[in-house]
Amino acid sequence: VQGFLRDNTGGLGLVWFNQPWMAKQLRRGDTLVLYGRVERYKDSLSLQNPVRVTERGILPIYRQIDNVPAKTRAACVRDVLPYVEDICPETLPDGLRERHGLMGLAQALHAAHAPQDQEQLRKAKRRFAFENLLLYQTVIRLLRGSARQGIRLAAPSGFAEGFWAAFPFQPTLSQQKALNAISRDMDSGRQMRRLLQGDVGSGKTAVALGAVAVAASNGYQSALMVPTEILARQHLESARRYLEPLGIGCGLLLGGMRSAERREALDAIASGAWQLVIGTHALLSEHVRYQNLALVITDEQHRFGVRQRGRLEETQDISPHVLVMSATPIPRTLAMVVYGDLDVTVLNEMPKGRQPVQTRIVPAHKREDMYAFIRQRVQAGEQAYVVCPLLEENEESDAASARGVYAELSIGGLKGLKLGLAYGSQTSQEKEETLSQFRAGKIQVLVATTVVEVGVDNPNATIMVIEGADRFGLSQLHQLRGRVGRGDKRSWCFLLGDANDRLKALCASQDGFAIAEKDLQLRGPGDFLGTRQHGHFAPDALGLSDMPLVEETRACVQDLAQNPAAFSAEWTQIQQVAMAKYERAVKDIATH
Repeated sequence: VQGFLRDNTGGLGLVWFNQPWMAKQLRRGDTLVLYGRVERYKDSLSLQNPVRVTERGILPIYRQIDNVPAKTRAACVRDVLPYVEDICPETLPDGLRERHGLMGLAQALHAAHAPQDQEQLRKAKRRFAFENLLLYQTVIRLLRGSARQGIRLAAPSGFAEGFWAAFPFQPTLSQQKALNAISRDMDSGRQMRRLLQGDVGSGKTAVALGAVAVAASNGYQSALMVPTEILARQHLESARRYLEPLGIGCGLLLGGMRSAERREALDAIASGAWQLVIGTHALLSEHVRYQNLALVITDEQHRFGVRQRGRLEETQDISPHVLVMSATPIPRTLAMVVYGDLDVTVLNEMPKGRQPVQTRIVPAHKREDMYAFIRQRVQAGEQAYVVCPLLEENEESDAASARGVYAELSIGGLKGLKLGLAYGSQTSQEKEETLSQFRAGKIQVLVATTVVEVGVDNPNATIMVIEGADRFGLSQLHQLRGRVGRGDKRSWCFLLGDANDRLKALCASQDGFAIAEKDLQLRGPGDFLGTRQHGHFAPDALGLSDMPLVEETRACVQDLAQNPAAFSAEWTQIQQVAMAKYERAVKDIATH
């Protein structure tokens, strides 16, 4: 059944599949309220299988999850709402709710799913955002306040000078200060909990390897957990280059290893033959037995939260030191909340010899000129990336796909050059083979999805082309740009897409922290941090969007903790609720 809907803004086609009865329910000229998914049908956009709204008021829209249709979810919620007071006990103390003007939990649930007006919905959202931030900041305070006894690891006399001498470059002053601060933490007798922030290419990995060397010099192991297998292999390559000459054994533990490889790796970890173990979530497995783990490093990239860090620490009887590396600079306001359980060190210098990456927005009519420039640089011995937002062509999007661009360039703009293709759904072996060929110079131009955003280090690559650049977040664009300019050669980043504020901001700045602030301003914290993943114990996007609410909940936690005479019962209740939620999250990561 097809129809056409028109209002004062324009018109839209209507399509109902397998619903012949709709033809009898509609008459020409009817005034309707409909909602549904807009999709392409027969070369035009239409509202497919729309639902007709007959009730007045605010209608909740639910997403389909786990094959449960949205309509079924809505019916289930309607059936359950009358019983929420019985099945959802209040989590916040009455006095606290009164002081901060918060709805009760049952009232907020009713208002969220069946609000009488927008103001009631706003109050419900505020209640949930307040509770989420309050519990998160309570856990952060408890983790910081429970500074546990740590393994005392003293750096040998003259350690820093000897360590930096192993590198082919002069460390920056901020790198030296960072390693000194880490060494002091590890020698304090208390558990180190530190965040190492730095821009792309600022040398965070070198500092982290220094911490590994301190642990190894005391006879202890370190574990480095990273989000992808590609990045794990990249770190292993760096670690072996700089640590094995110092007598420090390094190895890899990945989820996709063959059984024999995995057994060998587990034996090397248990025996202490490997003093540095690098891996993905496989490091969290209950089957991993460390001989004497003293340092846990996570290369965060916004992918690991408090619960994952906690899980790896809990594998040991004595609390190991914790160092978190953040590959993307994080605005101070967000760092205070998301990484509030950690002390912060910032690397604010770039190694000598690094040149700024020349960044340009390329209009469509200049595309062929860009290809001619790439060909010239490649024939001079340099290499290039071409990054696309999609892998395959998509009827619902006109975004460039990696497969499509690879095919076009092979017979068009870059014909005759050695092209390669890399994407996320390749096997680890296929990806590694492609990236190895690129690093070896056998591939001159690598066409890829954002799989190259982290973990690909090729100093000979001097050109980054980003197709559909207007579809990426600003911090992600900066991260992609950071794949070039890693040597002493002049480098370029070409942005293909509409010249919006994000692209102009990227062209105007090389400062990752300034770019992160702008990205936060343009996109909001939810997208910036990626906190919309299911099951993560993290502050939600709604709460982080409201910085006054962040400050209000921080002050609330401080008042509760520092005034036991007035708020003893309330503080006890909040701590119990917060830690129960945190422990459920830690258990969740252990079972998934």
